[in-house]
Amino acid sequence: MAKQTPPLDWFYRAPDMGGLQRFEAFFAGHGYDLHRHDTYAIGRTLAGVQRFQYRGGWRHSLPGGTMVLHPDEVHDGEAGTEVGFKYRMMYIQPALIQQMLGGQPLPFIKNGLSTDPRLFAATDVLLRSLDAPLDPLEEQDALFDLAQALNSASGVTTARTGFDYVAAERAREFIHSALDRTVTLEELAHHSGRDRWSLSRDFRLLFGTSPYRYLTMRRLDLVRSLLTQGESLVSAALIAGFTDQSHMSRQFSKTYGLSPARWMKMHRR
Repeated sequence: MAKQTPPLDWFYRAPDMGGLQRFEAFFAGHGYDLHRHDTYAIGRTLAGVQRFQYRGGWRHSLPGGTMVLHPDEVHDGEAGTEVGFKYRMMYIQPALIQQMLGGQPLPFIKNGLSTDPRLFAATDVLLRSLDAPLDPLEEQDALFDLAQALNSASGVTTARTGFDYVAAERAREFIHSALDRTVTLEELAHHSGRDRWSLSRDFRLLFGTSPYRYLTMRRLDLVRSLLTQGESLVSAALIAGFTDQSHMSRQFSKTYGLSPARWMKMHRR
């Protein structure tokens, strides 16, 4: 019987997004020696068992959970079984998390592993396919959600603070005027007169959803209107501000539970 060739280790780093670094890697055996960095390392094991030393003990990460390594904590990494492990990770500056939390102690996840579904869901947007660039507002939205999920998973309770309705309404009105182009949280902050993370908190509190999701829903409203007027899928997607038809179709299916083509077919019956 021919001897099986062991799999080769590999590492792929996505283009940096603002203060965020993302990568995916595979290791057949030993991955990293003990080291530390001054960022959060947040990610998930995609296949195999990821074994590492952290805060005085061995941890074993499996698919379905979330790894949250605190800034400046020593850790290493290796395969927990002979089949190796694949994982996806992002590095986030603590100062960025701090801005979104408004000056609270940094969230700490005990043992570096969490099975909290809120935290797993919050990392989903940021850890999906590394080849797919994120819309700037989508990225900032996801980072805010992640900061809140970290806080919740760590057991920290956040006191409710005041809000600025006028500023949030200005931001909402601006979104309606800019459906056909890229919108950033910095722009919304500028037009509202409120700092971006306070605005992000206020918007969720007052309108029940995040700025990016609100923008996406208004774009989808426009798409449905355009489709009923006879526009093609490609034309409707571009007019409504989506990158392309596939981008629109993914959001449409995710929101309504059926594809735009099927929606059109049912609508015309």
